Amino acid sequence: MLDVLTRNWWAMALRGLAAIIFGILAFLWPGITLLALTILFGAYAMVDGVFAIIAAAQRAGREERWWMLLAEGIVGIAVGTFTFLWPGLTAFGLVYVIAAWAIVTGVLEIVTAIRLRREIEGEWLMVLLGILSIVFGLLIAIFPMLGALSLVWAIGAFAIAFGVFMLILAFQLRSIRQQRYPIGGAPHMEPSR
Repeated sequence: MLDVLTRNWWAMALRGLAAIIFGILAFLWPGITLLALTILFGAYAMVDGVFAIIAAAQRAGREERWWMLLAEGIVGIAVGTFTFLWPGLTAFGLVYVIAAWAIVTGVLEIVTAIRLRREIEGEWLMVLLGILSIVFGLLIAIFPMLGALSLVWAIGAFAIAFGVFMLILAFQLRSIRQQRYPIGGAPHMEPSR
């Protein structure tokens, strides 16, 4: 599993970059309409889902737990599709769609981190991503009447934090990949003593 993650570190980095861009756009245009927020969120959820499915496809047949990333990707694409099919959702409805997506994503991140705890250092970042997602989802679900501006800022802050931690994890995976497989392509071997 670690080999697949390190080989595809770039997909995780792109997911993080997409989250950061989405978060920055939410802060730059806080007065955007709910329709625009719906479209931005739908695009982000779909991009995140596609990259999760790409990572799952790389694991299929080689790893027994590849289905967790596949499930995360399917949920992301389904949520994105749902928001595009019904862009006139009310703020109240969108709040619960976002809350559910964040909670499901958080649970799947934590499950993945637990599975990786013996294979990777820094799995706590994936746990932190999962906890951040779950807490965000619960807060949004508990306080649905935050108002459009507060919702945009909360979503933007979540997306930026999630993206930053995803980028940190991606570059940790890249570093592990470079240590294991130097430029020559062969696994890194310690000299015998």
